[in-house]
Amino acid sequence: MTALNSHTAKAAVTPETETHRFSPLLSFRTRLYLTWAVLFGLCVMFFMSFDLKFSIIAQKLPNLIGLHLGPDGFLQGAALTLFLCFCSIWLSLLLGFVTALARLSRSAVAFGIASFYASFFRGTPLLIQILLIYLGLPQLGVVPGAISAGIIALSLNYGAYLSEIFRAGIMAVAPGQREAAMALGLRPAATFLHVVLPQAMRTIIPPTTSQFISMLKDSSLISVMGVWEVMFLAQSYGRSSYRYIEMLTTAAVIYWLLSIGLELIQNRLERHYGKGFKHQR
Repeated sequence: MTALNSHTAKAAVTPETETHRFSPLLSFRTRLYLTWAVLFGLCVMFFMSFDLKFSIIAQKLPNLIGLHLGPDGFLQGAALTLFLCFCSIWLSLLLGFVTALARLSRSAVAFGIASFYASFFRGTPLLIQILLIYLGLPQLGVVPGAISAGIIALSLNYGAYLSEIFRAGIMAVAPGQREAAMALGLRPAATFLHVVLPQAMRTIIPPTTSQFISMLKDSSLISVMGVWEVMFLAQSYGRSSYRYIEMLTTAAVIYWLLSIGLELIQNRLERHYGKGFKHQR
């Protein structure tokens, strides 16, 4: 009888109760926030070691953020950077989607054009593409503005990368999903829009957002054409005041905050399209 009671007591101790007994006092989210706070504090200490002059930062910050218009009456600073990225994001999404469909089609011409486009713009540096469009098109009789050339270059470059992301996401959907939709009598277009694409979005969103964050930073390359975006202003103010570190540090913080905004959008989209794939951490 004693042996039976002992066996029963041991059986009552399950892995769940053991995990609960030795679980940490702080939750995962709390430990996450503490980790971020420590790393952020170390980062602040690193930049404070540069003996920054905050009076210069406060003086130039409104222009770097884009609260004031530029000398030409147009946007400048972070506002112009967001405008460039906003236009380029939508154009690159369109180009990437069309190119991905062409890569998946059975047309040799469509596949050839799409594969050549993706190969060229993924295989050459973005800076060269910007200069080719800005300096090369005038020789053909087309004279784009610096902002227009930057938007075209960013859209073409990132559209090539997004096409591979879209193609991989569409191909990752199990063929059985299409077969089940056909068995229900759905047309190919309806199958793609209502069955394949929603499932592909779960795979597409994370790398696509990463590309948009890269686009946000690569927009600084447009400063070579004299566009008054964040990097151009930071370099100009640093040159005029001989305080490069203050301006570059401010530009880095602005880019980081903009990237965090995109990350928050990514998390929201992932939660929306991942409702059917929820799992416990």
